[in-house]
Amino acid sequence: MPTHKLDPTKWVDKYSDYLFNYAIVRVNDREVANDLISETFLAGLNSKDNFEGRATERTWLISILKRKIIDYYRKINSIKGQAEVRINYSDSENNGDWLEEQVADTFDRTAEDEMENTELGLAILECLEQINEKHAAIFKMKTIDGADTEAVCKEFNISPSNLWVIIHRARTALAACLEKNWF
Repeated sequence: MPTHKLDPTKWVDKYSDYLFNYAIVRVNDREVANDLISETFLAGLNSKDNFEGRATERTWLISILKRKIIDYYRKINSIKGQAEVRINYSDSENNGDWLEEQVADTFDRTAEDEMENTELGLAILECLEQINEKHAAIFKMKTIDGADTEAVCKEFNISPSNLWVIIHRARTALAACLEKNWF
C-alpha cells in the first residue's frame, strides 16, 4: 500500500540543498553537481508515474541522483579512455613511452607549489573568520578536523540534515570570500 506521494512543485525548496551536498561530495565540482541535480529533477518528473510510494520523495530522488552520478562517471571514463594515446618511441639515444613521460608527477612538488598551498590555507583561515561564527565552527570541526557527523550534531545540538545545510552555506561563503580575496 503506497504511503508516500510526490509533490514536484516543492522539490527544489525541500531537496535541492540535500541533493547538492550529496552530489558535491561525490563529484567535487559545483557546476557538475548542479547539472546532476537538474537532471535528477527532470528524470523524476519524467518518471513520476512510476513512483510507487514505498519510499519517501527524498529517498526516491537520491536513488535517481545516484544513477545520474554513476552515468556521469561512466561517461567521463569512456571519454578519457578514448582520448588516451600512447606513443612508444625509440631513437639512437632514447626509447620510452611518451604518455608516461608527459604526465605530471603529483609527488614532484616545487617550493612554489608548497608556498601556494600555504597561502591558500591562510586565505581559508582568514575567510573562516569572516563568515558566520557558528557555520565556521561547524565547518572546521566536520571538514578540517574530520569529526564524524554524529559528534558534530551532538556538539552543536543540530540534526544531520541541518549540518549539511550549514556545511553547504559555509562552503558557499568561503568560495565567495576566496574568489574575492585570494584569486
